Amino acid sequence: MSSLNTARSTAFIRLRQEGRTDEVARRLMEAIDLGIFTEGQQLPSESELALQLGVATVTLREALVVLRQRGLIETRRGRNGGSFVCAPVEVPEALLLRRLCEMSGPDLRDLGDEHIAISGTAARLAAKRSSPEQQARIAQHIDALSQASTRLARHRADARFHIEVAAAAQSLRLTHAEMRLQSEVGEMLWLEAVGGDVGVVEQEHRAILQALVGGDGVLAGALAEAHVSRGIKRLIGLRLELLASTAQPAGAALSPATEVPGELMVERGSITKDQS
Repeated sequence: MSSLNTARSTAFIRLRQEGRTDEVARRLMEAIDLGIFTEGQQLPSESELALQLGVATVTLREALVVLRQRGLIETRRGRNGGSFVCAPVEVPEALLLRRLCEMSGPDLRDLGDEHIAISGTAARLAAKRSSPEQQARIAQHIDALSQASTRLARHRADARFHIEVAAAAQSLRLTHAEMRLQSEVGEMLWLEAVGGDVGVVEQEHRAILQALVGGDGVLAGALAEAHVSRGIKRLIGLRLELLASTAQPAGAALSPATEVPGELMVERGSITKDQS
């Protein structure tokens, strides 16, 4: 089974609660956002998708309407018609910064705790369960990261590495949890202000893969946990800098690293400054 097919089958783990249009839409949006479905690709038929997700066809159709309204897919009529994935649009940096500021300190730390637990457990299990084919796919995503030239491409390559590690752990729940976390916070990690270095991240990914290949679950888990922890700490640091910047007196100079976009300054009243 190809890497894409493996990820797609994971993306469509049957939902616990049938009839949840929002849950179906969210699952599909995650798959598109992370590049599991690529630009111009046709989605499976409505009956097939509904069966894989364990929902009624009418529920799936309602979810597809949500995706069309958001410009994620387009519907083509005719013999070769169906639902096709639209070209990806990179989320504006100002919007990502605003999302980061609107997260509370405890929520961000809690998100980090969850991500550390998921990624660490997945890496430990992958060291015991992964096949040479899965390890090769993981290596492909590391190479894709080194060649990525845009924030969206780096985010997708980074996310696919972590998702593939979870898939190599042969756990559907861990893989789906990793997908959700990558969709929620993954792109923020590649904001220029966060300071993520592609070379450093690539080295950390290769170290995790080497531990997987060597079957060292303890090392693989520790490396994955430290890798995720460093990323979350960078986000927490940036959030504090942004909040401090919005609290400065009018006319005070901001450093380039913490300069806040105009859109964020306009909405500063909606940002709650909490204990970090």
